[in-house]
Amino acid sequence: MVTVSDDGGSSGRLRRQFGVLPPGDIRSCIVALADDEDLLARLFQYRFDEGEGLSGHSFGNLFLTALAGITGDFYQAILTAEAVLSVRGRILPATLSDLRLHARGLSGRTYKGESAVGVSGEPLQEVLLEPEAPPGFGPAVEAIRQADLVILGPGSLYTSVIANLLIPDIDAAIRESQGKVVLPLNLMTQPGETDGMNALDHLDAIERYLGTGAIDIVVVNTAPLPADRLPAYSEEGSEPVILDEAAFRMRGIDIFGDDLLAPGPLIRHDRFKLARTILSVLESDRESAGASAD
Repeated sequence: MVTVSDDGGSSGRLRRQFGVLPPGDIRSCIVALADDEDLLARLFQYRFDEGEGLSGHSFGNLFLTALAGITGDFYQAILTAEAVLSVRGRILPATLSDLRLHARGLSGRTYKGESAVGVSGEPLQEVLLEPEAPPGFGPAVEAIRQADLVILGPGSLYTSVIANLLIPDIDAAIRESQGKVVLPLNLMTQPGETDGMNALDHLDAIERYLGTGAIDIVVVNTAPLPADRLPAYSEEGSEPVILDEAAFRMRGIDIFGDDLLAPGPLIRHDRFKLARTILSVLESDRESAGASAD
């Protein structure tokens, strides 16, 4: 499920010029779930670096915008793109409403638009949407209600995760879901958005909107972060997200830990390792449910 409040870069330009939902995050999800269609996936991610009106746009963003214009339906555009790239799974916008993300910092300063919120550089006291209560997209709401697990992240805390929780139908569906709610903990803080925030701060921020006790399980990386990579991140204002396991367990939250680190120069989750761990969480939950029934 994808938030639709992006107002920067290519997505922001297309949104303003054509009145479409921002396609960038959806395009990235389509490519990530594409079934071994390397050339098409690369085509969707191709970004023009020159050309009047084209510079900065990705082909995938233009493709989705064109499909939305042809069909008159942005979700139909997503379905068509999924078919072209043989996507595994479903990609659902949280809402089809045209909305804006705003925030107010502890200083009292206001930030208007996702791009501004993501670089606020201070603790945020309040995050809100304009319009205030957009309707959730029906298939997304129903998918959450029927889910075995509801997974919040990993991703940008305020602009990707919490932005969806501000939609009342999405918030209600998560609360009503019979599935456990899982928080895969971010590896590093995000400069400008989560400066200085530890794991408990991330949890508190989410529960401010979803409610105390909403998170059942936290998934964490147990592999040491490579010391030689950390100085470069520190220079950009990014630090490891520190976890106090005792504080989480005192709140009744289960912790699943495993090596989730991807190889390479960047500190990122390995998607296959994370997927295996998430599946082990689901299996453990089913075994617990079966034992309780016995």
